[in-house]
Amino acid sequence: MANRPAAGILPANHVMPMNQDTRDALALRLAQIACEAGGVVMADDRRSTLKPDGSPVTMADKNAERVIRKRLHELDPNLVVIAEESFSGGPTRAPSRFVLVDPLDGTREFVAGRDEFAVNIALIEDGTPIAAAVYAPGCETLYVAGTRALRIEVAPGGTIDRAGAQPLATRARPIDGPDAVISRSHLDTATQERLHQLNVRNSRALGSSLKFCLIAEGAADVYPRLAPTMEWDTAAGHAVLLAAGGCVLGPDRKPLRYGKPGFRNTSFEAWGRAPPAGT
Repeated sequence: MANRPAAGILPANHVMPMNQDTRDALALRLAQIACEAGGVVMADDRRSTLKPDGSPVTMADKNAERVIRKRLHELDPNLVVIAEESFSGGPTRAPSRFVLVDPLDGTREFVAGRDEFAVNIALIEDGTPIAAAVYAPGCETLYVAGTRALRIEVAPGGTIDRAGAQPLATRARPIDGPDAVISRSHLDTATQERLHQLNVRNSRALGSSLKFCLIAEGAADVYPRLAPTMEWDTAAGHAVLLAAGGCVLGPDRKPLRYGKPGFRNTSFEAWGRAPPAGT
């Protein structure tokens, strides 16, 4: 697959629903862009500075976002892109179709020398992520979400070989309690209490959207996140989990939606299967 995607893959009318073939083809285009950006990330150093909100940022964040925005513009010059490092308030009302980008999700993990960071790109349509890629260049692992979820091994900056794609599916919850994934950087008392309420038998802490992907491949069952996140943190992983048979529920216990004011999430729970009644 060429690094530069062909024009015209998105329907010209952005109100027009996307068919399955177009959706899957677009997911692979986004995946190739994510792999290219992953190569940029791995070529940069891990020194960071602090943004005004106190979170770390590196040149890898900025350089990867620059590449992603360029490739998305080549894909569709009219596509609205909401990306973390260039976000400055965004449109007052989200369009029906737009892209959310986190060029380096898990910057803290990247700076610390761990491999739990990812490039996130997700296409949102009518509030739902319908095509996405989560690429973990430190692990050389790519997750693709279209009408189904796939896992592909690919080197940073490499070309995707679909022949090695592994379909993903969530698992049935264990009878003696679910296994959880939790945030390495944002574990608080409320989350610990929630894990107890859910009778979680084991929990694993790690960074970035890879938590969604572990549930999607059947390695865990639930990811409770009670602290706020931004939509670009969650959309791509959400898409992978959704395509694998899972769900992500907002505080109202309905499917988490995108395009909210400020592109901000309050809290959510991601599940491999529908949560038990009463939870």
